[in-house]
Amino acid sequence: MVILQRIGTDGYEDHEALLGLILRSFAYMDGVIDPPSSAHRLTAESLKQKARDEIGHVALDGGVPVGCIYLRPEADCLYVGKLAVEPSAQGRGIGRRLMDVAEALADALSLPALRLETRIELTGNHSRFGAWGFGKTAEKAHPGYDRVTFIEMRKPLR
Repeated sequence: MVILQRIGTDGYEDHEALLGLILRSFAYMDGVIDPPSSAHRLTAESLKQKARDEIGHVALDGGVPVGCIYLRPEADCLYVGKLAVEPSAQGRGIGRRLMDVAEALADALSLPALRLETRIELTGNHSRFGAWGFGKTAEKAHPGYDRVTFIEMRKPLR
């Protein structure tokens, strides 16, 4: 049975395990997206700091992390970052449950929308997020690129 727990001081603290989960979950992007995923710059220590700066949740199956999400309140929305699901656990509704946590937090914070960014090449992600109610709101480029490298998607909650 999968349980959800807060990441951080009074919650889940195995940042090495979270790093492994994120790297395995994002590995399919290697050689597909340009520039490479920012996941490659993460460390256990940077994830520990991320848990202090943002609001993280982990999905645990038998005490083993199978999914995570990091959320950051912004002026007019809740930013969804580093949504990751263990490849062997995909298709079990874990990502949807983590997104439900994001929606509940946005509601509790009186924020009217969720926002995320996904790479232009990852059309499967565009479809999945679209099925969850997100729509494309912008096309953007990473610094140093003269082409679109990612899109912004938003989901209105009110």
